[in-house]
Amino acid sequence: MRVFKRFLRGTPWLTAAAVAGTIAVAALAAADVYTRADSTSMRQKIERIVQTERTILQKRQAPAGLSTPLTQREVNSYLRYDLAPQVPVGIAEPVITILGEGRLLGDAVVDLDAVSRANPPKGFFDPMRLLTGRLPLRVQGVLATSSGTGRFSLESASLAGLPIPKSVLQTLLSHYSRSQEKPDGIGLDDPFALPAAIREIRVEPGRALVVQ
Repeated sequence: MRVFKRFLRGTPWLTAAAVAGTIAVAALAAADVYTRADSTSMRQKIERIVQTERTILQKRQAPAGLSTPLTQREVNSYLRYDLAPQVPVGIAEPVITILGEGRLLGDAVVDLDAVSRANPPKGFFDPMRLLTGRLPLRVQGVLATSSGTGRFSLESASLAGLPIPKSVLQTLLSHYSRSQEKPDGIGLDDPFALPAAIREIRVEPGRALVVQ
C-alpha cells in the first residue's frame, strides 16, 4: 500500500481527478458498472509500472518504451475499491471519463461546508460565501505530458450544472489536496513530474497509455 500511496502522490493527473481530480456524480456510477476484478487489474498494472522503475534505476539506463494501458473501467474500479480509503473525506463517488486527445472529465460530490470552514471567505464578494452543502462538481481539461513532465489545462468547471470561476476550483483543489509535502495543496496550473520513470501519458478514448 505504501508503494501505491507514493505512486498516487506523484500522479496529480490521477489524484487531482479523484481528489481533486480531476470531479462530480456520473449517472453511470452504478454499483454493477465497476468491479473488484478491474480494480485488481489496475493494481497489478501499477505494480508492474513501479517494478519497471526499479529495473531502470538498477540498470541506470533509459527504458525501452514500455507501454501500459489503463482502461477507464479499471481506473474507476480502482477509485471505488482499492483507492477508496485514500480519497479525502468530503469527496464522494469520484468518476473519471477518459475522452481522448488528452481530455479528461472528472465528476464527484464535494462537501462545500467543510471547504468553507477550512477556508473562510475573504470578503463579501467571495463566491465561496454562496456555496454550501454537498454538490456535484464537474471538471474537464486537457492533460499534456512529455519528457517526464505533465500539465493539466482547465477547460471548464461547474457545480450542480452551473459554471464556476477558476478561483473557486482552485480553492477546492487546494483544500482537498493538502499534504505534508504540499501544505498549500496542488496548484491547478502547476507543472508536475510524472512518477515511476513515466515519460508520457497518452490519453486516448476510454484509456490512458502510460509510457516508460
